[in-house]
Amino acid sequence: MSKPLEGRIAVVTGASRGVGYQAALGFAKAGAHVIALARTVGGLEELDDEIQAAGGSATLVPLDIKDFDALDRLGATINERWGKLDILLGNAGILGIATPLAQLKPNVFEDVFAVNVTANYRLLRSLDPLLQASDAGRALFVSSGAARSKRSYVATYAASKAALEVLVETYAKEVSNTKICANLVDPGTLRTKMRAQYAPGEDPKTVAPAEDIVPTLIDLVSPSNAHTGGVFSFKSKSWLSS
Repeated sequence: MSKPLEGRIAVVTGASRGVGYQAALGFAKAGAHVIALARTVGGLEELDDEIQAAGGSATLVPLDIKDFDALDRLGATINERWGKLDILLGNAGILGIATPLAQLKPNVFEDVFAVNVTANYRLLRSLDPLLQASDAGRALFVSSGAARSKRSYVATYAASKAALEVLVETYAKEVSNTKICANLVDPGTLRTKMRAQYAPGEDPKTVAPAEDIVPTLIDLVSPSNAHTGGVFSFKSKSWLSS
């Protein structure tokens, strides 16, 4: 079996379920040592069992992505143990509540931006020196078509993903003369808990499973991918911007 990520060190956030879980498992099967972050210890332990059964390896890091001090410590810990980071997959995200913007409670607005934007900034701030130490650092963040569609009732989620896209595309320009490539991926409609929250009446069997996107994610974080500063659409299999 081909292992395109053999020997790579990868951080995956939101790794206890959905896209993050499947990505972490897929990266491990592809040869990476996965540092899996999530709040749900049970989900992380289940992930670790699957990774070990597949012959891979992982380090579990139970934390709340809004614990920004912990994200700072994460960088220091990775530096002490490995001295570099090859892959960062910023997958953790929350929808908030689908409601008219004028009726949205401030704490929900703040939580969505804390998880979807600020946490990813803090990850880049903490892990950039380690990505710089890699021979081919790859930073990939999960965005959404909501960043461009401007649908009613999900303004906060959409605005947070639009902000994330600007954040990452700007970072890509700032590191364009290094070995780091930074991109975003729009996964489209996949069978995840967030999708069920957004469309509770939808038959999940009509939606593609989260694991379908894994080969694409592996391609995007592989050393062979030299594209940077863009948003890749899983649905259209094309770059939306660069």
